[in-house]
Amino acid sequence: MVNQKLLTATGLYKSFGGIKAVNNAQIDVDHGSITGLIGPNGAGKTTLFNLLSNFISSDQGQVIFDNQPIHHLNPHKIAQQGCIRTFQVARVLSRLSVLENMLLAKPQQTGENFFKVWFQQKQLRQEERANREKAMSILESVGLAAKAHDYAGALSGGQRKLLEMARTLMTDPKLVLLDEPAAGVNPTLIGQICEHIVNWNQQGISFLVIEHNMDVIMSLCDRVWVLAEGTNLADGTPEEIQRNPEVLEAYLGE
Repeated sequence: MVNQKLLTATGLYKSFGGIKAVNNAQIDVDHGSITGLIGPNGAGKTTLFNLLSNFISSDQGQVIFDNQPIHHLNPHKIAQQGCIRTFQVARVLSRLSVLENMLLAKPQQTGENFFKVWFQQKQLRQEERANREKAMSILESVGLAAKAHDYAGALSGGQRKLLEMARTLMTDPKLVLLDEPAAGVNPTLIGQICEHIVNWNQQGISFLVIEHNMDVIMSLCDRVWVLAEGTNLADGTPEEIQRNPEVLEAYLGE
C-alpha cells in the first residue's frame, strides 16, 4: 500500500529558557495536498516550521519526509531531499539581479566543482543555458520576467515573496513550507499568489502553509491544523475548523 503521507512529524518538543514553544506537537501532510497551519500569535507555528526544516534542532521527536527520517539532517540536506521552506520576511540577495537569485537556487550545478569547470565546459554551457531558460520560464509564470535583470532589492515586498516562491521551483521541490505568503501583500497580489500555489499544486508540488489570512487558508487548503500554546488544538477540513468551538475561542476570540 502506498503511503499517503509525504511528511509526518510526531512528539516534537522545543523549549527556550524553560518556556515550551512547541509541546508534543504533531503534524502530517498528504502527497499532493495543500495543508494549512494556523494559530494565534505566539502559538509556535514558525518554531514548528524551524523544527521541520531543522533550522532549529528539536529537543525530542521525529520528522519523516518521503518515508525517510530527516530530523538529524542539516537544513541544506533536507532541502536536497525536496523539502523547501520560505520565511515570513522574504529572503532575497538584494545586490544580485532577480535572475541571478533564481540561478543560484539550482542545486548541484556543474560549475560548483572546480575541476568540472575546466574539463566539462561543454556540459557546463549546456547546463547554464537550460537553467537560464527554466528560470526565465518560471519568472514569466509569476509575472517577474520583465524585472529579471533588476536588483532583487528593488522589488516590492509582494514581489519579493513571489521571487522567493519562484526560486523554490528551481529546486524541483516535493514539499514547500510557506510561512505567511500573504503577509504584507496587497489584495491583488494575494490573489495572484494563491493562483500560483494552486497551479503548482496541480503540477504535483505539496504545500504546508502558515497564514493568518483566514480567507486564504479556507480557500486554499484541503486540511487545516491548529496550534495553540505550542500544542495541537484541532485538525480537520476548513469547514470543520470554522465550526470548532475550541478554535473559535482560542484563535478567533469568540
